[in-house]
Amino acid sequence: MSSVEEGDLVARVEGAAGIIRLNRPKAINAVTLEMFREVAKALDRFEADPGVAVILLEGAGERGLCAGGDIRALWESSKVNGGLGKTLWREEYILNARIKTFPKPYVAFMDGIVMGGGVGLSAHASHRVVTDRTKLAMPEVGLGFFPDVGGTWLLSRSPGEIGTYFGLSGQTMNGPDAIHAKFADAVVPAAKWPELREALTRVRQGATAAEVSKLIEGFATGETAGPVAAKQPIIDALFGFDRMEDILAALERDGSEFALATLKTLNEKSPRGMVVTLKLLRLARASSSLEECLVREYRAALEVFRSDDFREGVRAAVIDKDRKPAWSPPRIEDVTPEMLAPYLAGIGADELKFN
Repeated sequence: MSSVEEGDLVARVEGAAGIIRLNRPKAINAVTLEMFREVAKALDRFEADPGVAVILLEGAGERGLCAGGDIRALWESSKVNGGLGKTLWREEYILNARIKTFPKPYVAFMDGIVMGGGVGLSAHASHRVVTDRTKLAMPEVGLGFFPDVGGTWLLSRSPGEIGTYFGLSGQTMNGPDAIHAKFADAVVPAAKWPELREALTRVRQGATAAEVSKLIEGFATGETAGPVAAKQPIIDALFGFDRMEDILAALERDGSEFALATLKTLNEKSPRGMVVTLKLLRLARASSSLEECLVREYRAALEVFRSDDFREGVRAAVIDKDRKPAWSPPRIEDVTPEMLAPYLAGIGADELKFN
């Protein structure tokens, strides 16, 4: 069957596995609203099918699991004050929460590029497999946004200030660093994936999460920390503040090669996006559930959708690709508490609710 016939999402049963394949390889499997809906339908079907013992999420093509959500469509809708953000994020976040509590083992194959919406579909899974090719990132602050899809929950659970660093800088994690940051569970070389995949389609009916973990471990390298993990002490010292001004000042004071390179990266991001991100990360640290963080992220996302920074960030990175966003306001010190407040305010009847 050709990919044209199969459509943007393939959902089928192979042996004991319910396969969910994101099928837009030319767009590195960027996820549309329709694809999120198809994933939800597939989960309904697989949950009800007693012959399906395990769910397996994968991406078509060689480049990665998923480069994120359909940013261009959101940008177009935002420009005309449309409703796509409100609808897409609501359904996506509800799906993210469902994945975390799905009653059958859910294995996410996080090969190649895994960003944004792709993280939401994979990093809440019960079994998260990264590879020697994994490039995982939450680069949303560079788009005038913040790490959503439960990203604030995940990043706030990373050890020390590693999550603060990854969330603000948008830097990429390799497979072992994704495990260190608690975004993944096992590194399996990409070359071994076909064999592991085949084994997963043959697990017994009613297989437990522990049995699936043991199967995956048989293919894993055992790596648990990458190059960024080695910088944990300096990251903890430089990012352990609750105000962006203090983090930037600490980086400048430190003056090391790492600190100055990080400072340069942060200076390219949306000042408003960084302030919102840091606030959401600190609130997430005190939260007791993914759902609590998703409710907060949904409020902030709707505010972002209305903002010039989001449209400008997407324009500079995705539309015109000039990499020269004109942020509003342009400096951290100009982001006032009054600007921050709407991102955190309740939204009444529009609040995100989980069934």
